[in-house]
Amino acid sequence: MNLPRYPEYNVLDKRDTPSWDDVTRAVIDARLATPREPRFFDAVQWSAVRALCACIVPQRKGSHLDRDPVPVPALLDAKLDKGGGDGYRDARLPPMRDAWRIGLAALDAESRARHELPFARIDDDAQKTLLIDMQQGELRHGAWQGMPSELFFKERVLHDICGAYYSHPHAWSEIGFGGPANPRGYVRMYFDRRDPWEAAQAEPGKEEQAREENRRVR
Repeated sequence: MNLPRYPEYNVLDKRDTPSWDDVTRAVIDARLATPREPRFFDAVQWSAVRALCACIVPQRKGSHLDRDPVPVPALLDAKLDKGGGDGYRDARLPPMRDAWRIGLAALDAESRARHELPFARIDDDAQKTLLIDMQQGELRHGAWQGMPSELFFKERVLHDICGAYYSHPHAWSEIGFGGPANPRGYVRMYFDRRDPWEAAQAEPGKEEQAREENRRVR
């Protein structure tokens, strides 16, 4: 079993410390309270997007804190439901909401053309093959409606799914991130130095030392 890189570290322990201000607390509380049932995606789209997220960011429970998986599909659904965007987009892609509706329908259409089943119901290898072909721009079913499949993969699938994953505090704990620099900030900016309120990374043979330090991090 792979040991966690930041054993015993839980960024949520910082919630009521000087590391976070009221704005940060409110934002993270909202993310933790994200509804698990879809509001933007319909049932067919929801099945496809859940399978797609599982391919892009496969997860297992953290062995050291037994965290639940990051609810990536729900975070993506919430952003789309609110009409959120990036403030910019490639002119070759439709608006974010339309891109996702078209892309998921096209992915299911490609899957049915090859396997007579929607994307969520084909096996892992078949899913990976479809995604590789999407990445390489080799998916050209009419359901794409002229949207380049490689751009959808790069600028929507990777960008939105990975962005949703790393916006969640469970992912922050996994990578040792402490949250926004405001208000406490980060002082020791030199290579291989860290502030006392940053997580300690476990090194081979020094896992217990990192574990003890991370129990005190706030």
